[in-house]
Amino acid sequence: MINRRKFILQSAASIAGVTLAGNAFANILVHKKKEKLGVALVGLGYYAAEILAPALQLAEHCYLAGIVTGNPEKAEKWKEKYNIPDKNIYDYQNFNSIANNPDIDIIYVVLPNSLHKEFTVRGAKAGKHIFCEKPMAMNAAECKIMIDACNMNKVKLAIGYRMQHEPNMKKIIQFRKDLTYGKIIKVEANAGFQGYSEKEKDIWRLKKNLGGGAMYDMGVYSLNGARQSIGLEPTAVTATASTTRPTLFSEVDETMAFNIEFPNGIVAACQTSFGKNMNDLNVTCEKGWYKLNPMQHYSGVKGITSDGIKIDFPIKNQQTKQMDDDALSIINGTAMLVPGEEGMKDMVVVDAIYKSAAEKKRIVI
Repeated sequence: MINRRKFILQSAASIAGVTLAGNAFANILVHKKKEKLGVALVGLGYYAAEILAPALQLAEHCYLAGIVTGNPEKAEKWKEKYNIPDKNIYDYQNFNSIANNPDIDIIYVVLPNSLHKEFTVRGAKAGKHIFCEKPMAMNAAECKIMIDACNMNKVKLAIGYRMQHEPNMKKIIQFRKDLTYGKIIKVEANAGFQGYSEKEKDIWRLKKNLGGGAMYDMGVYSLNGARQSIGLEPTAVTATASTTRPTLFSEVDETMAFNIEFPNGIVAACQTSFGKNMNDLNVTCEKGWYKLNPMQHYSGVKGITSDGIKIDFPIKNQQTKQMDDDALSIINGTAMLVPGEEGMKDMVVVDAIYKSAAEKKRIVI
């Protein structure tokens, strides 16, 4: 089986070979309606191993049914830990044969960003519904290909924006819809952490061709938080990329500061970084304000309003809620809370942000 590190670094060639034409899986198996759907995690890095797999043990409407990995040692450990049958364990080369496995209903793509498009398309061709981690892809053009592949193969696509399922963020959205504090004047959204070192320089989040950089990883929290808080689509952006560690961040952005312009004169001032800790969302309105701090931790999200009302709705596990909500949408045939189209809207803005930072000018969307 192929080594995962080599697989990732050599992915560009394999991605080029994936097209929507010549669908080899036209005869997709039709299964009876299930009450609990089987999920196969594609990529067994930190987020899959430490966050998603434990969350699936708590889920009511989906469960860990299979894995896809290029590391035989990892496969064996997961097999023993989660009692995964051999027939539900795949590598990146035999992945397409997952089409013939009725145990697996959903493919959860948890690979580096540069591989999201390939495995979403391959999973859709195999007749499997898709959960795909954020950011959705490398750019908006890839997002369109992913959406088209899922529509063509009649499978659902959900993007892993857990915060849109999170009750405290949903309260922020409700404030906006109800105009609880009047019309929104401005928003500030910041997401980042102090991380990485010279010893870690070969990890994929520091590689441009694999979709590394603060904007892709943490910046989508700031961006999506602003968009959800305001409820309108951006019209222009102005962005500046910077680094305090140029040797380490020679390929990707360590910090990105970006102002997003919205209709009605609303501006969101946003930051994201791998070089400093920040985690807050602040919304200023005509009749007051409200904020979340922290905004996007895996637990403990909370906030307060200008009149002292606490925003504090505890949740047992954000990822479990996200996956259960999305599994229920599949079971019941209802719309995904965060479909591919939502992920693409963010990537349109991310494209503009990178363009603005490179060209050092305001970019109209």
